[in-house]
Amino acid sequence: MKIIVKQLKDKVCRVCETKFKPFRSTAIVCGWECANIYAKEINEKKEKKDWQKRKATLKKELLSLSDWLKLAQQVFNKYIRERDKNQLCISCQKPPLKKNAGHFYNANNHYNVRFDERNVHLQCEHCNTFLSGNLISYRENLIKKIGIKEFKQLSEIAHVTRKYNIQEIKELIELYKNKLKNI
Repeated sequence: MKIIVKQLKDKVCRVCETKFKPFRSTAIVCGWECANIYAKEINEKKEKKDWQKRKATLKKELLSLSDWLKLAQQVFNKYIRERDKNQLCISCQKPPLKKNAGHFYNANNHYNVRFDERNVHLQCEHCNTFLSGNLISYRENLIKKIGIKEFKQLSEIAHVTRKYNIQEIKELIELYKNKLKNI
């Protein structure tokens, strides 16, 4: 019975880039000096990765209420654009070239309906930005879309003052991230 010993192919050292004969198939460096250098490099990469995680955590801890609101608005708007992606612009009833999440009641002045899905629909950039929402057409088509009863209810709660706290905003962010995943 013959035992066949497989000859290992030459490899290139990951540190000094010289060719060497490996003593086992998993060898990636040529010797102890290169092994120590490689271990230091790996350690530095791990420390850098750990610092990046720590830095991200520290950044989140330093966010103000307005910072959290901006993040929530971005996630919410992304959800609206995704929810309505195959629909026409609510104002002009044309396919939008650039999709916006248009608020009927302005997000900066009507906090109570800022994250109300009935208040926000797909809008083309032209109507949303250049025509300041094209609100007359928006109103007509919004009533057709959600009904007069829902529109009146939306109008009533739009003028109620609302203040969010950071925990509520974080919950909204998670809610709309989950809704985005489920679309």
